[in-house]
Amino acid sequence: MLLNAHPLAERLRPASLAEMVGQEHLKGILTRSLKSGAVPSLILWGPPGVGKTTIANIIANEAKLPFYTLSAISAGVKDVRDVIQRAKMGAKSILFIDEIHRFNKSQQDALLGAVEKGYIILIGATTENPSFEVNSALLSRCQVYTLKSLSKENLLELLNIALKKDTVLSKKKVKIEETGALIKLSGGDARKFLNLVEMTIESSSDAKIKITDAHVTEVAQRKTAIYDKKGEMHYDIISAFIKSIRGSDPNAAVYYLARMIEGGEDVKFIARRMLILASEDIGNANPTALVIANNAFQAVNVIGYPEARIILSQCVIYLACSAKSNASYMAINMAQNVVKETGDLPVPLELRNSPTKLMKDMGYGKGYQYAHDHAGNFVATEFLPKEIKGTKLYEPGKNPREDDMRNKLKNQWKDKYGY
Repeated sequence: MLLNAHPLAERLRPASLAEMVGQEHLKGILTRSLKSGAVPSLILWGPPGVGKTTIANIIANEAKLPFYTLSAISAGVKDVRDVIQRAKMGAKSILFIDEIHRFNKSQQDALLGAVEKGYIILIGATTENPSFEVNSALLSRCQVYTLKSLSKENLLELLNIALKKDTVLSKKKVKIEETGALIKLSGGDARKFLNLVEMTIESSSDAKIKITDAHVTEVAQRKTAIYDKKGEMHYDIISAFIKSIRGSDPNAAVYYLARMIEGGEDVKFIARRMLILASEDIGNANPTALVIANNAFQAVNVIGYPEARIILSQCVIYLACSAKSNASYMAINMAQNVVKETGDLPVPLELRNSPTKLMKDMGYGKGYQYAHDHAGNFVATEFLPKEIKGTKLYEPGKNPREDDMRNKLKNQWKDKYGY
């Protein structure tokens, strides 16, 4: 091992879009922007190790503009203003902010004027949904590009490049016998994949190195990692956390909660995931779950660590012990698929708004029956477009509360929807 060598992932960092592996859906857009000289401010959203920092560096190199980089973990408003002032005094500059979701409102607001007036081109990188974490005013001034996890083919291409072109690994005799463990353990993260490749090769003292699944697994297990604050274990832990709650195991759920808390995970990130789960995995089996999750989200924002851990624990245990149903989640998925397949079907005339005489003369709203004028506040009528009438999108879950909903729907609609 060369003690002074940069990590493999850094040594292989591409210098151009053509050299970059993966993110094919963005290369054309970015290439056109660079050729035209009209690079917009960007938010790069995607999981760790998929090329967000690489794209920022490539844009800076090819645009030939001054390039500044800040980390939202350590930078403050003063740092942002210093960069903006330098850009005002010189040429338009690119400012790359890693983990921009960690900037608070005042820090993000400090960027607004400079972005709007064109002093800086902002490139923000985030693993979090920018709709939640980036101020709407700043978000409206940026293009949001979504990056994808690298595919198996992408990772194998990286492996081939590493063994053939890297100045260190190309000098070693390496035989690839199995790649399953490398692919599985990296989870589409190029940095994690290359780090694991490098560790596996460096751990062998043989002149001829063989990479097998057993060898890779052994090396990976030696690496101590309670929780990587920068994201390497981030998605594994949150996945286990969500699946434990969904699987009604409060013990496992609290364990993974503790892993995140001890690792310094953002309290809002944890609370937000529980808020989504309360609707996606519990839904109408227990509507109170959404209320409790929302209250927990609000409470931890006010309280903060360390006491927020108690609120999180209470909410986790409640959600894990609750009845489960994904019926609402499945219903909207099916509905969106129907919309994509059938397009913009006309709304039945009787359901249309009729604010003008012309619309009334055309039959808008004619024949509409007001439900509250009928017994039980219900009248059987057709609400769906005629092309898809009778389509059932909501299938109640098998739990006491949704069984009641199913029976009510069956009594009201008879056999129309098959309840």
